Amino acid sequence: MSYELITIRTEADKVGIVTLNRPKQLYALNDALMDELGQALKAFDADPAIGCMVITGSEKAFAAGADIGAMAGYSFAEVYRGDYITRNWEQIRSIRKPVIAAVSGFALGGGCELAMMCDFIIAADNARFGQPEIKLGIIPGAGGTQRLPRAVGKAKAMDMALTGRMMDATEAERAGLVSRVVALDKLMDEALGAAIQICDYSQLATMAAKESVNRAFEGSLSDGVMFERRLFHALFATADQKEGMDAFVAKRKANFKHA
Repeated sequence: MSYELITIRTEADKVGIVTLNRPKQLYALNDALMDELGQALKAFDADPAIGCMVITGSEKAFAAGADIGAMAGYSFAEVYRGDYITRNWEQIRSIRKPVIAAVSGFALGGGCELAMMCDFIIAADNARFGQPEIKLGIIPGAGGTQRLPRAVGKAKAMDMALTGRMMDATEAERAGLVSRVVALDKLMDEALGAAIQICDYSQLATMAAKESVNRAFEGSLSDGVMFERRLFHALFATADQKEGMDAFVAKRKANFKHA
């Protein structure tokens, strides 16, 4: 499938890479781009050869926000009737395989929210994160007031949402928003290295791990522990569990078949 606002490729025949492609708009996110992103991620998710995905932008910006020019004229009736954001942005939540955000430059507003929808963020040392919607007379609308406090705590989330200030990569890592910070010229090498490592494990196990961590992120501790326990038990019915443990005992490399 061909796309206009994103580009796609595969790496090592097992990592799906999606690059946002609106450079003149600093990769601002509009409905058409989010439709294409959802389609590309779903196609990779359905491909048995793909074990992990990476979303990235450019050195200057991951995504500088939602497309304000497109949003400015909307009415309440239009956004409510059209299910704005929910209709297509939330498609990323249905992706079962791991998704990594490789962020350099600005990840602001919807760009920060898109990065937070991914399973983890690897940031270049020039990355800047922010939720500046307050400056436009609105609030974050794609999960910024919900995912940000879960990642960085109430105080920092309030600070960012109420002042609109940006958080640099060092602060973002210290606060827990990003998993690691690397030099700009090493960003894609680091993201691809992590993705390939994930692909080398059992897809059943990586999908179960993602599902279980998300349950912890969104629910109570007792429910999350029981959910984890049941998935842990279920994996003992897979061939990959037998292969992984046999390989460990035999001191050889496991050859997972994703079954």
